[in-house]
Amino acid sequence: MTQAQLAQGNDPLLAVRDVSVVFGGIVALNGVSFDMKQGQILGLIGPNGAGKTTLFNCLSRLYQPSKGDILMEGVSILKRPAHRIAEIGIGRTFQNVALFPNLSVIDNVRIGTHSRTNSDIVSDSLKLGWVRRGEAAINHKVNDILGYLDLRDVAHTVVSGLPFGTQKRVELARALAADPKILLLDEPAGGLNHEEVYVLGDLIRRIRDERDMTVLLVEHHMGLVMSIADHVVALNFGRKLAEGTPSQVQSDPDVIKAYLGSKDQ
Repeated sequence: MTQAQLAQGNDPLLAVRDVSVVFGGIVALNGVSFDMKQGQILGLIGPNGAGKTTLFNCLSRLYQPSKGDILMEGVSILKRPAHRIAEIGIGRTFQNVALFPNLSVIDNVRIGTHSRTNSDIVSDSLKLGWVRRGEAAINHKVNDILGYLDLRDVAHTVVSGLPFGTQKRVELARALAADPKILLLDEPAGGLNHEEVYVLGDLIRRIRDERDMTVLLVEHHMGLVMSIADHVVALNFGRKLAEGTPSQVQSDPDVIKAYLGSKDQ
């Protein structure tokens, strides 16, 4: 996607406005604000304890901000419960995979389609025509995603028996199954080797370009963030430390001091 395409339209897809989170007197986030444009890959970086995961948990409605607002397409998401956040187009993966370990890959991915279905227990039991058509569409979508992420060979394998890197792809597949507008990726490179990280970076770009998604990436692997992000926000001690292009943030003296280390290291 070109920078011109990214720049189209002035209204952000996602707007974080002066968000603060306080846990028992401890300030986890302190007045954080930034915008995400449609089609961006935005990297959220910072040392441990900077507030990255806290912000992610606010976006996916696991946490309620103490102050501020989060707008999706101009509408606040803060009154929406966590189990209904996928309905408005926010999908997420977790740092520690949150799959159903005793279910197969294909069943885990099918669960991701739940927020986009309208069937109910009565319609399902009667096998109404529209339910059967919906099931066929879901099966087609799940099969497409499994192929897209090279998971068809393990589709009927129980998730708990798969390598960690493969489990991460399954969780990504489940997130994609909900047709998100914004994909929240929490430490997707964690536990992956160098080659797997390279493949992951290419995959994230492809998902953005080919599946028309906007990606918010929390990641410690600086090489991955700086190679694929269009825009980077750096946090430290719950505050926004810097914001800009990868090169701007990477060369920011405060970021270097807080997180990246000196240039001589």
